[in-house]
Amino acid sequence: MHLNVQVALKEIVEQTVAGLGYELVEIERSAAGLLRVTIDLPWTPPAEAGGADAVVEQFVTVEDCEKVTRQLQFALEVDGVEYKRLEVSSPGIDRPLRHAADFERFVGQVIDLTLKAPLGVTASSVSANRKKFRGTLERRQADAGGAVGWQIVWRDEPVVKPGQKVSKKRLPAPLQALGFTLDELKEARLAPIVSFKGRGTRGAAESDMD
Repeated sequence: MHLNVQVALKEIVEQTVAGLGYELVEIERSAAGLLRVTIDLPWTPPAEAGGADAVVEQFVTVEDCEKVTRQLQFALEVDGVEYKRLEVSSPGIDRPLRHAADFERFVGQVIDLTLKAPLGVTASSVSANRKKFRGTLERRQADAGGAVGWQIVWRDEPVVKPGQKVSKKRLPAPLQALGFTLDELKEARLAPIVSFKGRGTRGAAESDMD
């Protein structure tokens, strides 16, 4: 798709979604004519919501997806955007993280990230050519300019084969940390870890219309 068309499409979708009170998470367009739009409910930081105890996480419903679908169909028709099928859904457990607010929202969660370029350092146990990491997202201390930084922490534990016994006396692998800026990232997503006590229980809502 031509760059100008991509930009125009994103603007149309983003304005429509925001106008209905939702957040645009992702747009995907396949060669087969499928236009997939992922939406979420806007996130309010705990401090602005009256404290952590006042925040109740809400999820996108099928009704939300249907409402956005109807409005998008109208907007895309008015602007003459061609597509064969429109699919509006809520984020899955591998939700992409794109903006600073996304990282703020999911502090403490396990994420997968890919750097644009390898670290390029050898004075570390991390390979100089490594670009992909999985770890727990944490805030870093603000720099001299007051900008908030981010890091992930993890342990490179050896893979345990099925049936293999692990000694209780074995020391855990050393904790490692990687600091990064958003400009250094090629991609970041929540790690698709299914949990019956937290994020993994989130059901995906979807509206699919021709």
